[in-house]
Amino acid sequence: MSIATRSMPRTIGAHAILLTYTAIALFPVILVIMNSFKSRAGIFGAPLTPPTPKTFDLIGYTTVIGQGDFIHYFQNSLVVTVGSLFFVLLFGAMAAFALSEYRFRGNTMMGLYLALGIMIPIRLATVAILQLMVASGLVNTLTALILVYTAQGLPLAVFILSEFMKQVSDDLKNAGRIDGLSEYTIFFRLVVPLVRPSMATVAVFTMIPIWNDLWFPLILAPSEETKTVTLGAQLFLGQFVTNWNAILAALSLAILPVLVLYVIFSRQLIRGITSGAVK
Repeated sequence: MSIATRSMPRTIGAHAILLTYTAIALFPVILVIMNSFKSRAGIFGAPLTPPTPKTFDLIGYTTVIGQGDFIHYFQNSLVVTVGSLFFVLLFGAMAAFALSEYRFRGNTMMGLYLALGIMIPIRLATVAILQLMVASGLVNTLTALILVYTAQGLPLAVFILSEFMKQVSDDLKNAGRIDGLSEYTIFFRLVVPLVRPSMATVAVFTMIPIWNDLWFPLILAPSEETKTVTLGAQLFLGQFVTNWNAILAALSLAILPVLVLYVIFSRQLIRGITSGAVK
């Protein structure tokens, strides 16, 4: 029996597990998008079936666009997410480069200290963060959300990027130093291009919690000018009556940026996850 024949059952089993997990993960997303194109009667009458000519209705999307200031909420979420990602990737990459490149007393302890941020939820410090933002006059501003999300994403970014930067050739960096390049030039022109797959991985894993977060927008920026998409969707939730058409439509529109980001960075994401598996 050949090696390929013996490994066939394991290959089939692995693909079966992956396909099952994919179906479980995509089912809620497909269900939300599918029901967003239905009337209220279609949602409750046949929630698991695609929309038919009888149940098809765009009332949810027209309500979201007409009644709620969804475009403004979308812009706020976009500003917060893009701004947070920029600072997480910039400061995370610089800190990872320093920890992986320079040896100093407390280097290991500093790395472990930053790794604690992955294990300790930032929501435990909500009261202290709110007091700090009130004292700084940043309540009901997008700056407050960007600062919090930057602090939230930095530990994971440093942890992932430092491991990848350790794999960058020392000969390449030393050759740049011999040629007279500054440390900033070595970092931005030599190191960063080589760790782009890992930065794409960090961007995806950082963006999703920021875009989907409801807690900090509700605590720090609940005003009409600073509402995000997730907080804006709460307008259609009532104590006695809930507009499920509008909620499903708002959630479907909120899913789009995540899907676009994955399509753009899917190749870089896979390369970042699998990099280092084979040497």
